Amino acid sequence: MPASDSVSPPVILSNEPGSFPWSVLAERHPALIQKVRDAFPYGPEQHRALDALLKNCTEGAVEPLPAGAEDREQWEEWGTREYAGRSWFDVPWLWAEGYFYRQLLEVVGYFGGDGGAGAWRGIDPFRPFKLAELDAPETDEELAALDDLVGRPEEEQARALLHGSLWGNRADLGFRLSGADEGGEAAGLVADDSESLWSLLRPTRRAAGTVCLVADNAGRELVPDLLLLDHLLTRGYAERAVLHVKPHPFFVSDATTADVVDALRRLTRAPGEAAAYGHRLWSAMADGRLAVRAHPFSCAPLPYAAMPDDLREDFASATVTVMKGDLNYRRLVGDRLRPPTTPFADVTAYFPGPVAALRTLKSDVIVGLDARTETALVAAEGQRWRTSGTRAVVQVAR
Repeated sequence: MPASDSVSPPVILSNEPGSFPWSVLAERHPALIQKVRDAFPYGPEQHRALDALLKNCTEGAVEPLPAGAEDREQWEEWGTREYAGRSWFDVPWLWAEGYFYRQLLEVVGYFGGDGGAGAWRGIDPFRPFKLAELDAPETDEELAALDDLVGRPEEEQARALLHGSLWGNRADLGFRLSGADEGGEAAGLVADDSESLWSLLRPTRRAAGTVCLVADNAGRELVPDLLLLDHLLTRGYAERAVLHVKPHPFFVSDATTADVVDALRRLTRAPGEAAAYGHRLWSAMADGRLAVRAHPFSCAPLPYAAMPDDLREDFASATVTVMKGDLNYRRLVGDRLRPPTTPFADVTAYFPGPVAALRTLKSDVIVGLDARTETALVAAEGQRWRTSGTRAVVQVAR
């Protein structure tokens, strides 16, 4: 059974027409089905299955995975036993999103169908979109900025790489140096615990330990995550780093191990300083200083409060766990519309060790703001600031 949470307010649903969660299920998911359909030369059986999924997820009710699905029992524990037969719009939004992607993988044959022996087994339906990002001219521009960054003071490098990871694939910001703090990154940060994060990591504080980074998206968002990890390793902030990725494709651009390999190859083949980063990271993986983990719970449609014991132990052993991106934030603080001034430390008190969130706001959930900031945001933008992707937070709970 999914973890329950008796604390008000209730979990977010998608059944309010015009709301952001409703638009994801009613508009974004159907558009994604078409995009995936167009990206591959799928056969008639898969096209029929895609049609059926489209109709089901917009008009029908939640259905269990096929009897032969290797993870059917796991998903029953995660919620299908409870939610089967109910409208997609009337179950928790976080759960509905996750289950949609699991069903999408099913209908395109990612898990191989009955017996797991299908020809499309293991073919990531989102791979063309991820590779297109890595090959984009904007990626070249971002990587070229590393040539200027290498000569800057260490503190400036650290700040730039942290902001690069925070803002992800926003090529107009990223880790560029020129004008980054003038109406750009600094103006977009609505909560900034960066100094608290660095104080956890500084080598003078204690012997360097392990840093866990829970990745979000692949492509141009994963590259700056890797660059940040390289900086932490080479500058002594961490003796070891563990990068948590998805064990299989999940939300449209979520990072898997294959995406890590693609990103590293992109770096090693780039000109200039980017290649040096890539080769150091490659070596760090070879000698164990950088490890990749793909825990099944990374694809669970549940909050991290429900994490299993072995994952809890991994996070407990880290100097700090860095949660990247919007989905991980929703899972970290709970997908509920709490008052934005709810303390971040309160809703993450269950976490087994220090935790930091690097998140660009792309959904309604937000905590840890001061009252003045919230008032100013609402006055300037109404509620659009919650979902526009133009605001971000660096939040830390020790």
